[in-house]
Amino acid sequence: MKKLIIFALLLSFSFYCKAQEDLAFPFQGGNPVMTRFFKDSLVVSQDIISKKAAGVAVIKFTADIKGNIQKLVIYYADDYLLTIPVIEALKKSTKKWIIPNKEKFHDFIIPFSINFNNPATSAAEVQKAAYEFYKRRRPIVATDQIPLNAATLLPTVVIKYDIQ
Repeated sequence: MKKLIIFALLLSFSFYCKAQEDLAFPFQGGNPVMTRFFKDSLVVSQDIISKKAAGVAVIKFTADIKGNIQKLVIYYADDYLLTIPVIEALKKSTKKWIIPNKEKFHDFIIPFSINFNNPATSAAEVQKAAYEFYKRRRPIVATDQIPLNAATLLPTVVIKYDIQ
C-alpha cells in the first residue's frame, strides 16, 4: 500500500514537472535550412585557401524580435582569418532568426568548423602548408567570464573547402 501511494505521488508530481522545454528551432526552416544557408553563404577567401587554414570559430550574437542581428562577439577562434567569412555570413542571416517566448532580444552561440578537403595528390605539400598555418595562427580567446544563462547553443556548422 505504501508503495502504491508513493508511486501515485510521483506520477502526479511528474505531470507538473517538465525537464526541458521544447522550443522551435530558432532559424526559419529549421536546422537543415540553417546548415544549407551557411554552407551557401559562407565564402571561403583566397587567403584561407592559400594558407590551408583550418580551425574553429565560436561566435555569440544577439538577435532582436524581428530577427535582426544586433551585435557579434567572438568567443573563440583559432585565427582571426577564419572569423572574417563567418561574420559576413552571419550578417547575411539577418531577419531569419526566431526569438523564443516573445523576448525582445536573445543571445545565440554558434560554432563554425572550417577545414579543407584532403586532396588526392601532393599530400606532403598540403600537410606542410597546414602545419605552417598552425604554427603561425593567433587564437582569439575570451579572457572574461561568459554568462550563458540566457543563450542558446546552436549546432556546429561544418564547412569544407577544396584546395586548388
